[in-house]
Amino acid sequence: MDAQRKSDQDHAEFDGERWLLGLEMFGIDFGLDRIELLLESLGGPQELPGLVHVVGSNGKSSVTRMIAAILREHGMEVGAYLSPHFVSYTERVLINGDPTDTEAFSDAAREVRDQATELERAHPALGPVTQFEALTAIAFVELNRAKVEAAVIEAGLGGRLDATNVIESKVQVCTSISLEHTELLGETVAAIAGEKLAVVRPGGTLVVPADLHPDALAVAAERCSVQGARLVVAGRSAPPELAAGGSFQRANFALAAAAAHALLGSLDASAVTRAASGLVVPGRYELVSSDPKTIFDGAHNGEGAAALSASLAGEEHGGRVVGVLSVLDDKDAEVMLRTLGACSDQLIFTRATHPRALDPAALMQINERLGGPSAWVIESPHDALHEGRLAAGEDGLVYAAGSLYLIADLKRDRDAAGGSTL
Repeated sequence: MDAQRKSDQDHAEFDGERWLLGLEMFGIDFGLDRIELLLESLGGPQELPGLVHVVGSNGKSSVTRMIAAILREHGMEVGAYLSPHFVSYTERVLINGDPTDTEAFSDAAREVRDQATELERAHPALGPVTQFEALTAIAFVELNRAKVEAAVIEAGLGGRLDATNVIESKVQVCTSISLEHTELLGETVAAIAGEKLAVVRPGGTLVVPADLHPDALAVAAERCSVQGARLVVAGRSAPPELAAGGSFQRANFALAAAAAHALLGSLDASAVTRAASGLVVPGRYELVSSDPKTIFDGAHNGEGAAALSASLAGEEHGGRVVGVLSVLDDKDAEVMLRTLGACSDQLIFTRATHPRALDPAALMQINERLGGPSAWVIESPHDALHEGRLAAGEDGLVYAAGSLYLIADLKRDRDAAGGSTL
């Protein structure tokens, strides 16, 4: 009886998000041995129908959401696994477009924790289960319990040794390939493409964008040949009703539609239009205010900065363009500042809540060396955005970018204020 009471108390008090935060200390530890054993102990929850696996350097979360939305408008029960989140880990698992329930998330996390504890006890040489492995297992448990008819899974870092590479997907999607995490994935586009495209399955269908880097496209063709898989190059068009902001989202939606077509065999045009018109992608060229126009964008590398700059160039406004930026120390800050500085009248450098966020003063020095626009430092992201909105004026435009962690900080601030103020 005492053991039962202890179990019931643990069930009542367990906080899945707090447990996951405690796993941050283990960092990144590539390999599939732990996640495979963990999922086996959980009964194989990753064995889901209609699996689509999304890899790439930029645009993964947007494309994952878009594919799920298109499938949902075709009458399917659809799940999605995304990363990262902005405010709560529950945002990473979507069931029919909605974040998972907090209680359901904690129930799945408790089950994963119990099995992870047993795994670490039985196989100490494998090392502890990492946060991303735990999150991935939680997602599969939840999607399995929801009895989804299709699941769209976004990879984390890379592909070959990523914890998501345990699924037998029918369709694989590569959004883009650029030089990122070169210390882990390789120093050339071809090498990085090789890591990411290792997810292509025998007899699968790999869908890539029309503008995929030529070196990556060559790797894609070779991988498909080896695996007996079909290679599909997506078009560029998207419905005019596309609600997601940013010109880059049109190509993302075209890629998503091609992936949905590959899974279903055909698409209903009206369903695709409904998916496009109802789509919101948090933190990706997200319009959060119109007075002045304020945009949150998760651009965090050179490719993302270029896409953001192109979208900003198409905006109509009568005032100044002010950028609020924070960049992590593993990103090419100089490339990002050169790109975004060219489309901004002023920049404000701040510090996202992350241990690897660059000192804003270092960003200021880079901007000065590049001969960029006038700039100043405000340490607090909330205060930086407030001053940026004042500097832009009623007819101007202010954007926050450079790190997903900055967007997360600003979203938490807004939620804490009841969503009524920035």
